[in-house]
Amino acid sequence: MGGLDAFSLSGKRALVTGAGRGLGAAMARGLADAGARVALVSRNEAELTATAATIGENACVVVADISDSNQTLDLVDRVERALDGPIDIVLHAAGIQHREPAETFGRQAWDDVIATNLTAPFFLSQEIGGRQLTAGRTGSHIFIGSLTSHLSVRGVSAYTASKSGIYGILRNLSLEWSARGVRANGIGPGYIRTALTQSLVDDPDRYRQLLERIPMGRLGSPDDMAGAAVFLASDASSYITGQLLMVDGGWSAS
Repeated sequence: MGGLDAFSLSGKRALVTGAGRGLGAAMARGLADAGARVALVSRNEAELTATAATIGENACVVVADISDSNQTLDLVDRVERALDGPIDIVLHAAGIQHREPAETFGRQAWDDVIATNLTAPFFLSQEIGGRQLTAGRTGSHIFIGSLTSHLSVRGVSAYTASKSGIYGILRNLSLEWSARGVRANGIGPGYIRTALTQSLVDDPDRYRQLLERIPMGRLGSPDDMAGAAVFLASDASSYITGQLLMVDGGWSAS
């Protein structure tokens, strides 16, 4: 497969977590537009249904709490039934945030962020990847990192820890699985206009400082992530593994 055909996801089945809104919804639409059949996963059925309506027949809805690792096996089984076959692509877009100074950062907030942003993606990929490896099938696992996978940001200790850990997970999975056809990569968004960043946008001084720091002079939109997701999911990136592709308007390069 060559040329633009290498970007096609026709015949592929994808699971996207956090697909009800924001980055997850935009990337799910991108995968579907490229031809994939996409299972939209989150806890909020209403949001998932709304996203599915923007995609059409290539989407199905699976309601689940991905932070509960005891549900992982059942979730993968449900998704495979909904997709009428095994999963080729998993995109881990679910994520939460908590802002608090390090000296007062609470244990419950820490545990919640780590459970959703770090532990859940690992065990979900472990289950899906294990099935792919056993069956001798190829696969693409796409994790969502962050600027904080490389850099430090005040007030988000748990988020920084989780996104630094995500970069470690995708490197290790790549090391262990890629020779058997299962690739692991990540996307590192910069500051994107979503619910997680709304408080920063609403602060005029902080927002001005952000724009001054971003070489492109603007925050990203969720749709800016879709092309990277399609690329990493497709054969166009068949010799790319273990990489965190930064989509940040130039922040990490400046």
